[in-house]
Amino acid sequence: MPDEPKLQADVTDADASTSLPPSPETTASDHPGHKKASVLTLALGSVGVVYGDIGTSPLYALREALAHTAYDGISRADVEGIVSLLLWSLVAIVTIKYVLFLMRADNKGEGGIFSLLALAQGVMKSRTTFVLVVGILGAALFYGDAIITPAISVLSAIEGLRIITPVFDDFVVPLTMIIIVGLFFVQSRGTGAVAALFGPLTAIWFLALAGAGLMHISDDPAILLALNPLNAAEFLLNNGMGGLAVLGSVFLAVTGAEALYADMGHFGRTPIRLAWLGLVFPALALNYMGQGAFVLAHPEGAENPFFLMLPDVARLPMVIMAAIATIIASQAVITGTFSLTRQAVQLGILPRLEIRHTSETEEGQIYLPRVNWMLCGGVLLLVVLFESSSALASAYGIAVTGTMVLTSLLAFVVVHRVWKWSLALSILVIVPFLFIELIFLSANLLKIAEGGYIPVAIAAYLALCMWTWVRGTKIVYEKAHRESLPLTELITSLGRKPRTRVPGVAIFLTSDPEMVPSALMHNLKHNQVLHETNVILQVVTAPSPRVPADRRIELTTLSDDFKLLKLTYGYMEQPNVPLALADCRRMGLKFDIMKTSFFLGRRSFKAQAKTGMPVWQDKIFIGLARSAANATDFYRIPTGRVLELGQQMTI
Repeated sequence: MPDEPKLQADVTDADASTSLPPSPETTASDHPGHKKASVLTLALGSVGVVYGDIGTSPLYALREALAHTAYDGISRADVEGIVSLLLWSLVAIVTIKYVLFLMRADNKGEGGIFSLLALAQGVMKSRTTFVLVVGILGAALFYGDAIITPAISVLSAIEGLRIITPVFDDFVVPLTMIIIVGLFFVQSRGTGAVAALFGPLTAIWFLALAGAGLMHISDDPAILLALNPLNAAEFLLNNGMGGLAVLGSVFLAVTGAEALYADMGHFGRTPIRLAWLGLVFPALALNYMGQGAFVLAHPEGAENPFFLMLPDVARLPMVIMAAIATIIASQAVITGTFSLTRQAVQLGILPRLEIRHTSETEEGQIYLPRVNWMLCGGVLLLVVLFESSSALASAYGIAVTGTMVLTSLLAFVVVHRVWKWSLALSILVIVPFLFIELIFLSANLLKIAEGGYIPVAIAAYLALCMWTWVRGTKIVYEKAHRESLPLTELITSLGRKPRTRVPGVAIFLTSDPEMVPSALMHNLKHNQVLHETNVILQVVTAPSPRVPADRRIELTTLSDDFKLLKLTYGYMEQPNVPLALADCRRMGLKFDIMKTSFFLGRRSFKAQAKTGMPVWQDKIFIGLARSAANATDFYRIPTGRVLELGQQMTI
């Protein structure tokens, strides 16, 4: 595929969205809005939103890693080696790669795989298929992870009730399902008020983790030897393929690392780094060492070291705290999925979806009904199928490791092409991360038959849908361009043969401003009239997360009757056409919503075997096009001012 300046060309003229050729410009500063709050306040907020997922890993990570050595008895070397692997995985992947290095690769303050994609596309002078495919695969894998995280997190917390009394055995799955349904049910009401509690509650959780670990390090102080990375290396060397299987479970400790980068725009790199180095990492390290010391002193506790190492009186409160922590972790994943989906829609990787804003003041607080309930159904299905967090652990990790590998590949393009590092230095920095992540990916691939196929299947299906949408919209755009009349020719023709005029303003949305919108052609053909003022409107998605207000509007006069209006939005912004049109008044456009008609062209499609994509892929594209949200709602156009004109097209 050639360079993607037309990536957003939609299946209808109703979506006037197109994407600008990305700019290589980037900034190392934090998001401007972060100045309004203190660093400590933002750091506390990031503890709940950014670290919720990784903060629940102690519930099951060491337990699952030890389970791979239990068949021939757990030795001291096993425990010290596994704890060392846990600690140094946190250091290598989370601390060095994400906290200290990758968070420097921001797109005007925003992070995440789509920010890397935009930066990488901006410096690719020729074909961008590679970075586009990497971005699509990374996003698809994120969705696979988003379905598993709530299931394994909530299940692992509620399973603590079994430690208190076996009476709860039959209630673990039903209670988990009730909590999950409740969690997804409240999404439509917004999370602003609840989110204010996330930081303090999760901070208390991390303090409890640290306290529980400190209580037991004295059980066997030799666990401090796990701080030596040679113990981790020796364990892997001595255990061969068995060590690789353990690595698949060890990776559970770092599954929330991608959130560090993806949520950077909400808090800024400094608060996130402060929270990690000052609270989160020390608490996790103390807890893992405490669990290890407890298992060394009480080998029978390897069955569930997190809950068994607690005093009887503290177990029920800790189960309650764990449930709260897992709900917060799940909430962070859900809202992250909403944000990622909106970016994908704006970048043209997914069709339009209904997006509801749940806050009048916070642009980032959104709710996507279809995504919400599809996630809910997937999570509930996993809970019913697997029934325990141990069984789900087999399905967990592949999606996250795959996303990390793809992130590293895009990071290589950015450091070499955007930061202008030499090829040798770029390889020297990125390859060690790739090497570690590929080892973890290999370890997790061993779990394919045990359930790991689930996130792979989900990601493969979503990646196919995304790629089909990208290919299909490109084919539709090119075909419509070939079959349309140049706008300049129409304007010249109308100058020679004037049409009957009617008062008011007519706005024709289009994705190709060089050609005549189909809605305009239909209006002239069937109604034989022309409005006093005609505006050809194109909505553009910029390769930056947000666009300043002074760069939003570009109004060009084509003739006495026609104007070309281009509105530019960032890929994290929601277009609001009436609001932008109101701002156009100061530029000379006479806009009155009650005297304005919006003309939208709506296309229907038929599959054709001879050209374009294979018929089966055409059918997927047609299904996606039919499921797209109404352009009127997406652009916030008043429904009473819209006229839709249909057109059938073969693809």
